[in-house]
Amino acid sequence: MRILLVEDDTSLAAVLRSGFAEHGHELVHAATASEGRERAVLGRYDVIILDVMLPGGSGFDLCRELRARDIGTPVLMLTARDSVDDRVAGLDAGADDYLPKPFAFRELLARVRALARRPPTPLPRQVRVADLEVELSSRRVKRGGKAIELTA
Repeated sequence: MRILLVEDDTSLAAVLRSGFAEHGHELVHAATASEGRERAVLGRYDVIILDVMLPGGSGFDLCRELRARDIGTPVLMLTARDSVDDRVAGLDAGADDYLPKPFAFRELLARVRALARRPPTPLPRQVRVADLEVELSSRRVKRGGKAIELTA
């Protein structure tokens, strides 16, 4: 399983990377909202684990943006914000699950496995990053509205 972790706490990220690796999973780490956005848009992941309080933006806003871009990868919010209002906000932003910190790693692992069992969502037809547009089905690329010829 390939997991994207968007979390600014590097020590927690290292512990999670090690824990998931022990169970045969690859964890890719992004430490900021913008880095998380870039990796989520350009990469393929089975699950995204997303903190709420991130440098450069909110995890709620990032989750909402990923859903608006038709990125259907299951999202688990993992955050110290644990009020009912926070959990409702995360789920309403498009998250599939919400786990407050502190947490038991076994529970996180079980929740990630449960999310990964869901049927895959189809890829978006088009991916946009700034002025770059990639039409996935036709394999056409444009930058600033001008076509870019690609080789096989």
